[in-house]
Amino acid sequence: MSGKKRRVVVTGLGPISPIGFGKSEYWKALHEGKNGIGHITTFELGDCPVTFGAEIKNFDPSQYMPGKEAKRSDRAIQFAVAAAKLAVEDSGLDVKSIDPYRLGVYIGTGQGGIETSFNNFRTMLEKGSRRVSPYFIPMMISNMSTAYVAIVLGAKGPNLCVVTACATSLHSMGEAYHAIVRDDADVIISGGTEAALRTISIAGFASMKALSTRNDTPEIASRPFDKERDGFVMGEGAGVVVLEELEHALARGAHIYAEFTGYGTSCDAGHITAPDPEAKGAAYATEHALKMSGWDKSQVDYINAHGTSTGLNDKMEAGMINHVFGEYAKNITVTSTKSMIGHCLGAAGGLEVIASMQAIEENYIHPTLNYTTPDPECDLNIATGKGVDRKVDRLLVNSFGFGGHNGVLAFQRYGDNI
Repeated sequence: MSGKKRRVVVTGLGPISPIGFGKSEYWKALHEGKNGIGHITTFELGDCPVTFGAEIKNFDPSQYMPGKEAKRSDRAIQFAVAAAKLAVEDSGLDVKSIDPYRLGVYIGTGQGGIETSFNNFRTMLEKGSRRVSPYFIPMMISNMSTAYVAIVLGAKGPNLCVVTACATSLHSMGEAYHAIVRDDADVIISGGTEAALRTISIAGFASMKALSTRNDTPEIASRPFDKERDGFVMGEGAGVVVLEELEHALARGAHIYAEFTGYGTSCDAGHITAPDPEAKGAAYATEHALKMSGWDKSQVDYINAHGTSTGLNDKMEAGMINHVFGEYAKNITVTSTKSMIGHCLGAAGGLEVIASMQAIEENYIHPTLNYTTPDPECDLNIATGKGVDRKVDRLLVNSFGFGGHNGVLAFQRYGDNI
């Protein structure tokens, strides 16, 4: 490794989301403020107290992998493969031309193959242990999404599955960043996938009182930072990006969406589900991402917030932003992508990074839906209505997960025109 620090850029985007597949469809939906939340129609809910979410509809895994393989893969794996293929296609990367040991995959998931687990548990209880699928284990284990993508792409370099609940995607990308900087790889396909929008997960979160219960009006249920918020809305999908060493990207003439400049991570080490009300860990992660990037606090234009629409998280995050940025906080535009796509758990950060790239690429910040009643405890400059036209040179993306896991990524416009 040379003395010159290696730089990392984003060159490909692959979203599988409740409002669209692929960058163009996803960005168009974000620009239009499309709402992907509604009553669940693809599976039975029984007596579940919550009947809505942000579903992936009309997804055909056979478009991204052989039908036989799709049947042997959990939905989380299918999403990961689809998102990775879309990201690589968007990047223009010829994976066969790269030394396979210089190509890595870091794709995490919060819950892994929970649907596969549930179905096989039921089979065992109803029909006996001999009827459990021989594919149960490789379909269920969390690392199989990142392993399967590596198999599909022939990527023999570093391969990790980070599992940190709702911070999974950002931690996956942050660790991929460090791997490229220390010269372990030139390209890493990174992000998160989640297919936990199923009765067992909804029932669990509902029992915790974490979910919105607006069954009669699901389209207004996800309302981050709004005073009338009453819980998050579950979503599903995958968000995967191509992270690439700068000189490698320039050599092949790649389109560069942004430079990845900072990664902050910490743990509250407090409560298993509730965030630290003083937000010390989240503040540390934010300040570390700023320090790595070499930015002054006055230079941040935009924050894509974790913004879950829960009472505790939104209050904590808003307080943290105001504490860290002080007088500059009012100049930072804040949005929550979850108002449109729900909370996609381990995939949330990946989809939010892809949404943030639109801000740099199009000088446009998508709206936060359903923000109608300001909360004095969430005093932020929230983008509402039809979004905000604004030149964005520097931005942060936040994710905070159960267990106190905090992740903050920093990106800036590439080049000399900032």
